[in-house]
Amino acid sequence: MPSFVSPRSAGTTIPALLSFLTLSLVTPVIGHAQQPKSAAKATPTEAALDRLAKQPAVAAALAALQSENEWTLTEQTALCEIPAPPFKEAARAAAFRDKLAALGVQKLRMDREGNVIGEIKGTGPGPTLVLSGHLDTVFPEGTNVKVKREGTKLTAPGIGDDCRGLAAVLATTRQIIANKIPFTGRLLVIGTMGEEGPGNLRGVRALFSGPLKESIDMFISIDGTGFGITNGAVGSNRYRVTYKGPGGHSYGAFGMPNPLHAMGRAIAKIAELEASTNPKVTFNVGLVSGGTSVNSISAEGVMDIDLRSESAAALADIDARLQTALRQALAEEKARWPKSTVPLALVIDTTGLRPAGTTADTSFIVRTSLAAARTMNVYAPLTISSTDANIPISKGIAAVTLDGGGVGRGAHSLDESYDDRTDGYKGPQWILLVVIGLLTAR
Repeated sequence: MPSFVSPRSAGTTIPALLSFLTLSLVTPVIGHAQQPKSAAKATPTEAALDRLAKQPAVAAALAALQSENEWTLTEQTALCEIPAPPFKEAARAAAFRDKLAALGVQKLRMDREGNVIGEIKGTGPGPTLVLSGHLDTVFPEGTNVKVKREGTKLTAPGIGDDCRGLAAVLATTRQIIANKIPFTGRLLVIGTMGEEGPGNLRGVRALFSGPLKESIDMFISIDGTGFGITNGAVGSNRYRVTYKGPGGHSYGAFGMPNPLHAMGRAIAKIAELEASTNPKVTFNVGLVSGGTSVNSISAEGVMDIDLRSESAAALADIDARLQTALRQALAEEKARWPKSTVPLALVIDTTGLRPAGTTADTSFIVRTSLAAARTMNVYAPLTISSTDANIPISKGIAAVTLDGGGVGRGAHSLDESYDDRTDGYKGPQWILLVVIGLLTAR
């Protein structure tokens, strides 16, 4: 899921947020802030989407997403009850592939990383658009993933992140095929591996380093709940840092460099790093370990570090200062014991790299996503986060991550919940309009 989501200014798109077109077949939103009506003239994208939504095939699909909403919830539940711990998503991937096959998706296959890939071909030449959801969860093997339902509320680990996204992808795909909605180009429907932290976006990395890397023009990830549009990619650098020595007795071997003391010096230096707020930069020592007993000089001190920013330049700057701090701590601990010949080493292992970047607020994919939200009469703020879209954004490919509708609570917790309320169906409706709009409206 988005590991951090922050609403932000839509820049030049804010005036456009004050107008929208209401689709007559859709009931008013309940439970979400609505954008006020305005007499302002619609932009070309809004006008195109308004016409598109009224086309018989699209209107039928939008209506079916509402009337057949229980189908979407059933699929969401079924996928959630298939465990998908980090690096063990294969069973859920197989189920997702079978569900796509049953819908009529063509050229289904699994790539070398395990991503599920299928195609829906348009009526003529045009761009290639990816519509994806991620298959993995953060929960370890053995976690109880049985879904509990109380009215419109579903509770289970992963029910929103990203079973909601996967179900929205299936529902959208189902209606495009069932209603034979015409579009140009090619729609790739994909379930990705390894989006969550330990996976380090391994699925989408493989996608953009494999045979399809040169052919993808636009990318949409459906991740989480609500109606946000993530077009800012928060980058992160993660390291496991180890200070190593031979260790020894706390009394008998006293006077040698101490790996835990070196780590302590490093943590103190990290805590004093200056971090900007615009662009936002963060640093964190999240895990520390080492030592065998109170009367032993530890043979190693280990810490896991996370750096983040939406700016690639700012992320590189804080990273450089971190590297300096780590090496200074090593030198200072050695200098503390000048008579010792005992070695002290520093090992820095990279555990995760997510590139930063932005899809411009004025880009066609963002404008279409905003216009589709206005047509659906839902408020969709622009946000920044860390998602599968980080990879295509970093490569200059137009990409966004869209929420899947409904209301989610407790992501990454055992009591995670998704509440469909009375308007959860609007998530897939919105996604369908965005997808068809990108492949037909200009």
